[in-house]
Amino acid sequence: MEQTFYDIAHALKWNEVRDFIYSRTEDDVERALKKERITMDDFAALVSPAASAYLEQMAEKSYLTTRRRFGNTMQLYVPMYLSNWCTNRCIYCGFNCRNHIRRTVLNEEQIREEAEVICKDPFQHILLVTGEDPVKADVKYLGRAIQIMKDYFSQVSIEVQPLEQEEYEYLRPLGLHAVAVYQETYNEERYPVYHLSGKKSNYRYRLETPDRVCRAGVAKVGIGNLIGLEDWRTEAYFTALHARYIEKKYWRTKVSISFPRLRPHESADAFQPNYPTTDREFLQIICSYRLLSEDLELNLSTRESREYRDKIMPFGVTSVSAGSKTDPGGYAHPNEELEQFAINDDRSPREVCQAIREKGFDPIWKDWDFFFN
Repeated sequence: MEQTFYDIAHALKWNEVRDFIYSRTEDDVERALKKERITMDDFAALVSPAASAYLEQMAEKSYLTTRRRFGNTMQLYVPMYLSNWCTNRCIYCGFNCRNHIRRTVLNEEQIREEAEVICKDPFQHILLVTGEDPVKADVKYLGRAIQIMKDYFSQVSIEVQPLEQEEYEYLRPLGLHAVAVYQETYNEERYPVYHLSGKKSNYRYRLETPDRVCRAGVAKVGIGNLIGLEDWRTEAYFTALHARYIEKKYWRTKVSISFPRLRPHESADAFQPNYPTTDREFLQIICSYRLLSEDLELNLSTRESREYRDKIMPFGVTSVSAGSKTDPGGYAHPNEELEQFAINDDRSPREVCQAIREKGFDPIWKDWDFFFN
């Protein structure tokens, strides 16, 4: 069987990687900052405690690297939730199958209604999101939703349950541009603590999803971990290793990284973050990813506050969500009861656009790949 990233990650010992990161010194950080192309050992230094004293230098280099590669532009995108049905019991998520919330799945008329409201702003990149229920939102349903969205948007991405390679191959000619699938935590031993039941509890199947996406010829894949579950430095190392693996093995596929922090939600399991991050540490993560690769697209969501998003936007970020609703049908008919998590930056897309301009950047409403296809 062809090697996947699971084989690489499984061969590493989480505690040994963590100890290696925490053993890095200021000399290691200084050597990393002098390089144009860093190694994974260098990345370990950049996310280590020793790098905290060098955050300003990291931010400056990250800023210059991002401007050189992407110019003074910032992409805007918007998520659209199709369904909140889910068969998984994930203790950190508002869609947890044990939670007593009203469940819904949008029909074709409702999907078009949502699209027409969103189109009042000039978005050209839409991210379709569902809970993970392969019956309520199967691949045929997703295919039809993508086809509808192509009437309104140039590019359509999905963040849904992991699919088989042939299912991605089915969706791609219908208009699928990118797939986002987040591992949540790369700690294989601790993974079952957070994923109590459902298909998502299969660590290996989920981790191999980006391999299936890339083999299906999808243009872009998004990866990431949920910040707050496990040690953020070690999580960042494994996420970076995953990104570098994809860039090397599937060089035709573009890679994006998201770094969501846990937000309040309705949960039957009342989970609280084990490893919270400070705002400085969060910026350290972003800068480290940028110094890993100038080609990575880095996405900043509305989980962060408006003030903080505006502050850190220049230092590595290439795209931001705007006007997000995390409830199905939420653009036409907002309903907090259906939300996956609470939004932190509730500005309208126009307000976010204005904030981007005030930072000296040009907001764009299309996906980056539009310019390279």
